[in-house]
Amino acid sequence: MTLNSNVGSKTSIPADRSPASPPAFVPGSTTASCDLLIIGGGIVGLATARALLQAQPQARLVLVDKEATLAQHQTGRNSGVIHSGLYYRPGSLKAKTCRQGYEQLLAFCRAEGVAHDICGKVVVATRPEEVPRLEALYDRGVANGLTGLHFLSPEEIREIEPHCAGLRGLRIPQTGIVDYRMVAEKYGEKLRQAGAEIILGEAVEGIIPEAAGVTVVTRHQRWWARSVVVCGGLQSDRLARHTDPDLPLRIVPFRGEYYELKPEAQDLVRHLIYPVPNPDFPFLGVHFTRMIGGGVECGPNAVLALGREAYRKTDVNLVDVWETLTWQGFQRVAVKYWRSGLEEIYRSLSKAAFVQALQRLVPEIRSDHLVPGGAGIRAQACDRDGQLLDDFDLRNQGRVMHVCNAPSPAATASLAIGQTIAQQVLQRLEGL
Repeated sequence: MTLNSNVGSKTSIPADRSPASPPAFVPGSTTASCDLLIIGGGIVGLATARALLQAQPQARLVLVDKEATLAQHQTGRNSGVIHSGLYYRPGSLKAKTCRQGYEQLLAFCRAEGVAHDICGKVVVATRPEEVPRLEALYDRGVANGLTGLHFLSPEEIREIEPHCAGLRGLRIPQTGIVDYRMVAEKYGEKLRQAGAEIILGEAVEGIIPEAAGVTVVTRHQRWWARSVVVCGGLQSDRLARHTDPDLPLRIVPFRGEYYELKPEAQDLVRHLIYPVPNPDFPFLGVHFTRMIGGGVECGPNAVLALGREAYRKTDVNLVDVWETLTWQGFQRVAVKYWRSGLEEIYRSLSKAAFVQALQRLVPEIRSDHLVPGGAGIRAQACDRDGQLLDDFDLRNQGRVMHVCNAPSPAATASLAIGQTIAQQVLQRLEGL
């Protein structure tokens, strides 16, 4: 799937060809009309709205979100890393949009004055069996178009990160940091300036495809649109089942918990320090991340959350738990990854175990250096066969586009993902 420069063209939304078009919105009536409606006020929904309005500046575009402010979930609760594109399968949508989105994000931040820092990162092998995996990671990065990658000896690791210990390292100069909540708010500001309407506090209760358009029912309103894009994040599968009851995947929520270094220990980390990923578990492992606003985060782990928005360990949503545990795909995931899953739960419950994982990278870290930080939840799609989807998942259903899987690096790739979606939506409208 490739991007196309035609996304930025000014071709108009085709006139409806059905005689069943609804009447224009009249103030006080129960149904409002628009050309394009976006569900979801996270960074992907905002970037998609931006791309659509750039291509169709005359269109009436509405974005709705159930929260009172933008970027309340994955966007506002991630580690703030600008990803280089190192990890993703060459040729995948993640790999393509991460590299394209990286350049677009940097240009946007420079133009809009959003604070960011391309500080680079080091991936460190601390065990002999990790060295070949680090070399494979280098090959993948080169295949994805990264430049300037170079291996580090133990001495060279310490030149960059004096307190880091490892057998071999890989320096990735393109990695950076930013506040994605601030980026999302700037996207929203630019959207409003372009004429978009952003409506918050409106949970979607129904999506009804029709011959000439789509009706979206929210808590207080009905909307009719020629086309709808659903960027629902943690709720994406539930929203998709409004139009595809047999959707072959479900969102499994994984909570990532962080500690932060106390000020007196922050000099132990200069940039970003990552472990070599465990090939038997589809997460990057606990690492050290300098934050754009100051301070250093340590984490995250990846523990099954007891609710899609269960950000505290004590939060439980029984409906969410039941849906996860009864999904046949998750049951297969549990059989496959039970050992890694138990290790993650142990690290969640035991600070000492969390510290031990961090000490593999920075041996001088002590428990008293750490204070509890925030937590985020990754919306990870899982299919019936127990595969945790490793690529973005976009599903076209007539006039409705569902973004069913958009975890990391979706924030980095957001502008490129938005262009990809806009291209598909507008091409599909032309053919209807």
